[in-house]
Amino acid sequence: MSDNYKILIVEDEVLIAEDLHDVLIDLGYDVAGICYDSESALDAIYRGRPDMVLLDINIRGTRDGIEVAEIINEKYQIPFVYLSSLSDRDTLSRAKVTRPRGYLVKPFKDRDLMTTIETAIFNHTSDLKQKELSIDYVNSYAHSPLSEKEYDVLMDIVDGLNNRQIAERHYVSVNTIKTHVKRIFSKLDVHDRLSVVKKITV
Repeated sequence: MSDNYKILIVEDEVLIAEDLHDVLIDLGYDVAGICYDSESALDAIYRGRPDMVLLDINIRGTRDGIEVAEIINEKYQIPFVYLSSLSDRDTLSRAKVTRPRGYLVKPFKDRDLMTTIETAIFNHTSDLKQKELSIDYVNSYAHSPLSEKEYDVLMDIVDGLNNRQIAERHYVSVNTIKTHVKRIFSKLDVHDRLSVVKKITV
C-alpha cells in the first residue's frame, strides 16, 4: 500500500462516487476529491496534481472520460484507471490508445479495485524509474560506459536484490553476477551497493 497516495475520483453517479471514496479511505489512500463532470475534473487535476485518477468514461460536461484522459496524457502524465459500465469494442478501442493503467467494468468488487490500483502504482513507478535511470543517464556518472548486462544488474541492485537473487533472475551463476558487480563498482568509482545507489539516485 502506498502511504499518502492521492487519488482523484471522477464519477458522475453520486452514490458510486461516495462508495469509492469510502473504499479508498479504508484501503489507506488519500482522496484528492470527487468530480462529477469533465470541467471540474480538469480543474482539480490542474490545481491539485493527484497521484492517480479513477476516471469514469461516461461523465457530464463538454468532454467524456476518454477526452479527459487525452488531456491528462498531454499535459500531466498522471496515471489513470478507467471505470465504466461500457465494455463494447468501440469504447475499448478508443480507451486503449490513451494507455490507461487499468479498466474496471462496473459493477466491480473492492478487491478488484485494490488490485488494479496497486498494479497501476507499481507499473507507473517502475516506468518512471526506468525513464529516470536510463542507461545513458547512468553512464553520465561512469568513467567507462556500462554494458547492457551490467546496466541490468545495476537496476537489480537499485531494486535491493542480493547477488543470489540477481543470479536467479538472470539464470546465471553467482560468480558471474559478482564479476558484473565488480565492474560496475569500478566504472562508477564506488566500493559498495549503498554508494552506487546514492550516486545515481540522489
